[in-house]
Amino acid sequence: MKRPCGIIFDFDGVLVDTEWAIYQSWVQLYAREGQEISITTYSPCLGAGYSHWNPAEHLEKLTGKKYDWEVETPARQAVLEADLARSGLMDGAAELLNWCDEQGIKLTVASSSSRRWVQGWLERLGIYHRFAGVFTRTDGYAVKPNPALFLAAQECLGLPKEECLIVEDSENGTISAQNAAIPCVAIPNRMTESSDFSRAQYRLPSLRALLNELQKV
Repeated sequence: MKRPCGIIFDFDGVLVDTEWAIYQSWVQLYAREGQEISITTYSPCLGAGYSHWNPAEHLEKLTGKKYDWEVETPARQAVLEADLARSGLMDGAAELLNWCDEQGIKLTVASSSSRRWVQGWLERLGIYHRFAGVFTRTDGYAVKPNPALFLAAQECLGLPKEECLIVEDSENGTISAQNAAIPCVAIPNRMTESSDFSRAQYRLPSLRALLNELQKV
């Protein structure tokens, strides 16, 4: 692995295990309505938000009911955020961020989630200041697998593509990285471990493993 001068992190499922908590919040809502939702069914959302497939619309099709999402969504979010408040950063994330700071490696975040969600968690976890820029769908960028988010992050870094490294956990994210022509390392989690990561240049089990690899070069 070539040592990068800049790293572009996805957020959900990479820095924080949000993907699992979000999925579980939908599992609970579906169960309340006598329905089930598998990871396979939910997987189009991973890395892309609900732009390509919407679990709310799917639930309405399954039940034949219309829901008041202005009530349901905040209730689901409250449960979700309570779960996440106990989780913290992914294994190795703090150490990797510290090492990058010591080495002068510039960092950005590019996420298909909203700015409220991403920046809110980065601030809550005390790491927002670590990043030269944060790019989200609500900043006006097309979601992954469109490359727009990664290209904006790379422009912010001010580095050639070959000197950057994208860290992703989803198939949609690795497609986006390929579309942006920026090297990518896939780090699967329990939501994405069975995904196709053939488009990524590297695959590692954790951010801690990534740190170990980067320290070798």
